[in-house]
Amino acid sequence: MRNKIQTAIQLIYPPRCIECGGLVESDFGLCGPCWCGTPFIGGLVCDLCGTPLPGTDDGSPVCCDDCMKTERPWQKGRSALLYKDNARKLVLALKHGDRHDIVQPAAKWMMQAARPLLRPNIIVVPVPLHYLRLLKRRYNQSALLAQALARVLSMPWCPDALQRPHTRGSMSGLAFEERYRKMQGSFRPHPRRAHFLAERPVLLIDDVMTSGATLSAATEACFHAKAKEVHILTLARVAKDT
Repeated sequence: MRNKIQTAIQLIYPPRCIECGGLVESDFGLCGPCWCGTPFIGGLVCDLCGTPLPGTDDGSPVCCDDCMKTERPWQKGRSALLYKDNARKLVLALKHGDRHDIVQPAAKWMMQAARPLLRPNIIVVPVPLHYLRLLKRRYNQSALLAQALARVLSMPWCPDALQRPHTRGSMSGLAFEERYRKMQGSFRPHPRRAHFLAERPVLLIDDVMTSGATLSAATEACFHAKAKEVHILTLARVAKDT
């Protein structure tokens, strides 16, 4: 009976591509052209931020120029997509367009990128929004991604392990150093949740990494909660063309 009901639903509401709306074989997927136009990250990547690098992956950790110039407080980092083309459209639709249907496939893409980061007893933690931003947007896209990722990986997660008591405004157009100065002290551990992070690895989740300033500040907050180590994972990464 269940199969018959599902078949009837698919006849009335056939699966659609989450990017262009074209017909696809299963729910929450991309059609062939949209898949080809979505820049998934693979091959050799920076071990600290996940940006793709030229060359062949032989298993040895390598770092990009930005990560060699800027000290990263976390241990390892990865990202599923390059923030351009279809990936940029999907991120913006999730972030500003109430497109929660993107979360499920995005979590599966992030799961593939996360494999080098997974550790025993690791806990998934999203980068938080300031409460005024959360009231305006009504949801935290990073928390949605963290929840879905924790579900597919069967791992614990804490949606409010960190707090963002200060809003720093837009960082659009700011130079690299200015972004870092602006984000210092932006996060703190939740006083009633910090014990969840103590003496265990943390997988810190955000939607996009640009300079890394936001993730650096959030990582420091995790260490203030006595996290054992921190690894970062984002849906998309702003990167230079290689």
